Amino acid sequence: MIDVMFFLLATFMLASLSLQNLHSLAVNLPEGKAVSAKPEAPITLTVTHADKIYVNKDPVTLAHLVATLKPLLKNNTSSVIVAADQAAHDGVVVRAMLAARQAGAQHFLIAVRQPP
Repeated sequence: MIDVMFFLLATFMLASLSLQNLHSLAVNLPEGKAVSAKPEAPITLTVTHADKIYVNKDPVTLAHLVATLKPLLKNNTSSVIVAADQAAHDGVVVRAMLAARQAGAQHFLIAVRQPP
């Protein structure tokens, strides 16, 4: 009887740990396996290794990013695909995402390449 109770306790503990979202972990996102998400009208925010920012292949500065994204996000599902180069500085990527959030983006999809 104790064995059954211990098994149930361990099962519930593991199940509760798997349901927890940990938002404070540092992660490396250059590769990954994920189901492809296809929004209706994709808006892509690209940050290159030289920290240059592009919106749908159009170059834009960080200062003009909000003004560029607002009209695009008005008729969209408010999702933005973030394609950041692995060598891009994290601060630039975060500032670009914060500007996109200020423009009205509600969801971010992180683009990764499939491992070989």
